Amino acid sequence: MTAREEVREFLVTRRAKVTPEMVGLPTVGSRRVPGLRRGEVAVLAGVSVEYYTKLERGDLRGVSDEVLEAIASALRFSEAERSHLFDLARTANAGTRARRRPGASTSIRPSLLHLVDSVSTGAAVLGDPRSTIVATNDLARALYDPLYKAQGDSVNYARYIFLDPSSRQFYPDWDTIADSAVASLRTVAGRSPFDKSITDLVGELSTRSEHFRTLWARHDVRLHIEGIKRVNHPAVGVIELEYNTLTLPADPDLGLTIYTAAPGSESAEKLQLLASWWASEKTSRAAHLETDARS
Repeated sequence: MTAREEVREFLVTRRAKVTPEMVGLPTVGSRRVPGLRRGEVAVLAGVSVEYYTKLERGDLRGVSDEVLEAIASALRFSEAERSHLFDLARTANAGTRARRRPGASTSIRPSLLHLVDSVSTGAAVLGDPRSTIVATNDLARALYDPLYKAQGDSVNYARYIFLDPSSRQFYPDWDTIADSAVASLRTVAGRSPFDKSITDLVGELSTRSEHFRTLWARHDVRLHIEGIKRVNHPAVGVIELEYNTLTLPADPDLGLTIYTAAPGSESAEKLQLLASWWASEKTSRAAHLETDARS
């Protein structure tokens, strides 16, 4: 999909979600398509119908921040949708000067690894924009052990969710997790449209998963900042976790997500059990490796 097609599909799908009643407009006559008409969006944004039509056809070149803000307001954009619109405009204005770059090789500063390891009561995960786990503390390694067993040393959330059937067992709320994963990846793709590793990942998932293709076509976006996630771990059962993702200004391609459980909850007890299980599991696996090395 070209940059113009991305803009067009994004604005059309957003417009379809906003009804006249939501923005205080009267409903007049029958409507062939859901949502607002182009002319109604133009009135709400304070631009001409011709100008808004030009934008919705995918041409964001030269559009001012004020107009982008007006469109975001007219279409009742969330913060994630507003940011995505500005990312699309930035790409449009880059024009032919933009060059597709290869996937960034993530070099991890030792102090970041120390930071991850220093988290003692939560599961800490360092991730990159391609939904790949870069580093974990021991508790997070234990939490995501099923993913490591499925994928080896390089774990990618999106591949696991859409390409591994066991993900439906690991994530009790699989549909919600899948929606969130695609929306987060769409947000990252809008922010880094010339990153080949991201476009390659989207291409791979689109080719191999019909469900991913369906969700990708919705053009939903989401900021992965905080929320609640449930996992069904084979060692301790279902755990409900709160997560918060911290941005790292010195490392813009990385994010630190920390999973915690409410103090005194059953999930907090299960996290402690998980830590104990992992300590025993590591010892057992190390012993097996040593035995294999001797034989």
